[in-house]
Amino acid sequence: MAVLFISLAAVLAIDLLIGDPRWRYHPVRLLGMLCERAERLARRAERWLPVRLCGALAWGMVSGVSLAVALTLLLLVSRLQPLAGMVFAAAVLFFSIAAGDLIRHARQVSRYLLGGHLVQARQAVAMMVGRDTDALDASGIARACIESVAENLVDGVTAPIFWALVAALAGAGFGLEPYGAAVLGAVGYKAINTMDSMWGYKNDRYREFGWCGARADDMATFLPARISGLIVIGAAVLLGYDGRQSARVFRRDRLQSSSPNSGQTEAAAAGALGVQLGGTASYFGTEQPKPLIGGGLRPPEAGDIERCNRLLIAAAILFTATMMITIGTLGAVAG
Repeated sequence: MAVLFISLAAVLAIDLLIGDPRWRYHPVRLLGMLCERAERLARRAERWLPVRLCGALAWGMVSGVSLAVALTLLLLVSRLQPLAGMVFAAAVLFFSIAAGDLIRHARQVSRYLLGGHLVQARQAVAMMVGRDTDALDASGIARACIESVAENLVDGVTAPIFWALVAALAGAGFGLEPYGAAVLGAVGYKAINTMDSMWGYKNDRYREFGWCGARADDMATFLPARISGLIVIGAAVLLGYDGRQSARVFRRDRLQSSSPNSGQTEAAAAGALGVQLGGTASYFGTEQPKPLIGGGLRPPEAGDIERCNRLLIAAAILFTATMMITIGTLGAVAG
């Protein structure tokens, strides 16, 4: 387990420093291509099967293929050279974490806003969110960016780490090497999360087809999101932000979201930064009202984006350290 912990700490540090490489064959991009292929195949059955069942079939195809490929590659590489298997596992963990890329995108939005370049800021934040950005003012752009950073702290950082470490602990009970089981945990979660990103839209095309993928993502993210919300409060205290307000808004507003999970970190971050998130947003030209998170606090500003980035970094490190201590302790007790 110690080797896994060292590898995970190293890949998190590298990701925070340099982010993901711009690579055509990035594993998450390959997962997206697999989702597209699975959807095309599954939709052929819509003539005689319910749409939800077709979506479930596509979900099963993507989950099964991604795990089978990851396991096959791990076994092949490990048989050639055990050390190469560890390197392969570290690479998978690196590609499953997206903290550096998230920070880089948010920083670009902040620079455009601080420079008064609203058009470029709207274009930059459009790469981070699904809402319409063409009519957003400076505060609306900052709000969208901060909400994306806070929400994707879970999807892109803490949840993959959580499931990698939980899988490593569970795998030990079956005699699996911790780093091998961690690969399956990380890949399994990234597959689930990618399917939700591809099919989780509440529109006519995906409302029924993406139902299975959306529910699976809700369940897989349930625990990591709630732990992450508490971790954000701790990170706020460490950074000298308003930890008391972060805890208060977290308790009050963490369920004020259409998603059962995204509000957890958004509420803690809103309180820590002292800003109001949520509210009406436009999707595909239609205004959709959303509950306020941090209601009564001030509107977000450009400078709050970099403060949110620092909160993400501190939360990612604190979450990883907390999970390592917890999993290490549980492993020692079980052993």
